[in-house]
Amino acid sequence: MIIHKKIIFIFISVIITVNALNAQNMQNAQNEFNARITVNSDKIQGTKEVYTSMQNALMEFVNNRKWTDATFAVNEKIECNMTIIINEREGDNFKSEIQIQARRPVYNSSYTTTTLNFRDVQLDFEYQEFTPLEYSETMLESNLTATIVYYIYLILGFDFDSFSLKGGTAFFQQAQQIVNLCQSQPGWNGWRAFESTRNRHAVITAITENQSETFRDMWYNYHRRGLDEMAANPDRGRTNVIQSLPALEQYKSARPTSVLLQMFADAKLDEIVAIYSKANSQEKQEGHKMLTNLYPAETTRLEALKR
Repeated sequence: MIIHKKIIFIFISVIITVNALNAQNMQNAQNEFNARITVNSDKIQGTKEVYTSMQNALMEFVNNRKWTDATFAVNEKIECNMTIIINEREGDNFKSEIQIQARRPVYNSSYTTTTLNFRDVQLDFEYQEFTPLEYSETMLESNLTATIVYYIYLILGFDFDSFSLKGGTAFFQQAQQIVNLCQSQPGWNGWRAFESTRNRHAVITAITENQSETFRDMWYNYHRRGLDEMAANPDRGRTNVIQSLPALEQYKSARPTSVLLQMFADAKLDEIVAIYSKANSQEKQEGHKMLTNLYPAETTRLEALKR
C-alpha cells in the first residue's frame, strides 16, 4: 500500500512538472521578443543600484508583455538589443541616448538578418527606483516607457513588413499614435517635427507617408522573396535581393534626404556586400555603381565590390 502511494505521488509529480513546462512553453511561444536591455552608467559616478533596477524592470516590461495577436514560436522570436547610455543624472532625472538593434530569422536557416540598427541621441526621462513601468494606449506616464514602446512597435512594423507586403502597417500606426500623444508633453524630447531629421517623429513620418510605399515594397521583396529563398535556391534568392535594390534609387529621387535611406544602410549595407560577393563580375560592378550613387559616403564599406 505504501509502495502504491509512492508510485501515485511520483506520477502526480511528473504530471504537474510536465504541465508546468507546457504552460511555460506556451507562454514563451506567445511572447514576441527576446530582448536584452542594457543600461550603461559608466559616465556616472556613485551608486549603481538604480541602473540595475532600471535594466531589470525594462527587460520584464518588454519580454513579459504580449504586444501582438500573432503567435510566435520560440525560434521565431525577435532578437532585440537596446542599450541606454546614461550621460547625465540629477536626482531622478536622466539624460541619455539609446541604441536599438533588432534581427529576424531567415527562413529555414540559422542566419538572422538585421531589421533595425538605430541610434537615438534624445532620451531625457524621469525614473524612480522600483516604480512599476506602466503603458496604456491612451495615456503615457513617462518618456522612458513611451520611447521603449515606440521602438517596440517600430521593430514589429519592420519585422511584419518583411514577411508580408505592408504587414507592419498596424504597428507603424501604433508608433504614430505614441508620437501624437508625446508631442504635447513638456520636457519630453525626440517627438516633435523639425527638431531633428533623425528623431522619432522623423522616422515614423517617413515610414507612414505615401512615398514610403516604394521603400516598403522593396523591404518585402528583399526579405521574403530574396533572403528567405536562399536556403532553397541560393542563386534565385541572391538575384531577387539584387533586383529589389534599384527601388532605393527611385525612393531617393522622391525623398533624397529621407532618414529611411540611412537606416537601410546602417542595417543592411554590409549584408548586401556579402550577398554581392557571390555574384558575377558584371553584377558586382553594377551593384558598386548603384550603391555608390546611393551612399557616396560609404565608399570604404563598398570597396569589396570592386575586387
